[in-house]
Amino acid sequence: MVITASVILIGLLLFLRPLQKNSFYLLHCAIVILGAYFIETHYFKVTPFVPKTLLLFVVYQFIVINPVTYLAYWVDKRAAVRGEWRIPERNLHMLEMLGGWSGALLAQKILHHKNKKKSYQNEFAFVLIMQVGFVVAVLYSLGILKI
Repeated sequence: MVITASVILIGLLLFLRPLQKNSFYLLHCAIVILGAYFIETHYFKVTPFVPKTLLLFVVYQFIVINPVTYLAYWVDKRAAVRGEWRIPERNLHMLEMLGGWSGALLAQKILHHKNKKKSYQNEFAFVLIMQVGFVVAVLYSLGILKI
């Protein structure tokens, strides 16, 4: 799983330019790769790039990206209150697009951050639609969902 996670996350980092300056994505990569290493060395070995490994990676990705996204919202809200430099909206949207939409939604409800800005909410709705499409595509490709 370490090889699979590393290749996917670092590949995204190389091909998606906005991620290169997103420190929260780098934190996420470190947590996922270290967690994958821990799982693989303490629990079970996996074969790189087989469907079960990819599914395990996707599940672990979603588990880790949501607290990181919530943290990014919290840092941005704190900076907004203090009048300091803010996190660019595209960085927040990239975290949402990578699966952190539920952490973002929770942060919007609890922290009351970015929930009144219409342009942001429109982009957030687009991200949610894309995530639903992604989940349906993954479930269909694994044979779990029949359309």
